[in-house]
Amino acid sequence: MTENLYKIDIKVKTQYIEFQSLPNENRFVFSYTVNIKNAGKIPAKLISRHWIITDANGKTEEVKGLGVIGEQPRLLKNEYFEYTSGTILNTPIGTMHGKYSMVADNGYEFDAPIPLFSLNVPKILN
Repeated sequence: MTENLYKIDIKVKTQYIEFQSLPNENRFVFSYTVNIKNAGKIPAKLISRHWIITDANGKTEEVKGLGVIGEQPRLLKNEYFEYTSGTILNTPIGTMHGKYSMVADNGYEFDAPIPLFSLNVPKILN
């Protein structure tokens, strides 16, 4: 029953930023656009983020912080918030996943999982 009350749908689109990358120096820049939709029945506010970023060498970095891009959006039922951010990897391939910590208007705290997605330089994979 709680899944219908507290449900956040997250979709991510990624892009390789070639003009900011320096492949000869193992610097690969990616942007990601996240669409966060409140698919639940109760308004909820995004409080914090926790990202796990892994490159092709298995190096993992964790990023935690309040809000996203300096904001803590409150989403009504069926409302969405979209933002773009970026990351830098030492390899042309990597992954990201994590969670957003949310609090519903009734005080219930829950996590919205961010599904695993890949970051890759175009044409690097067949």
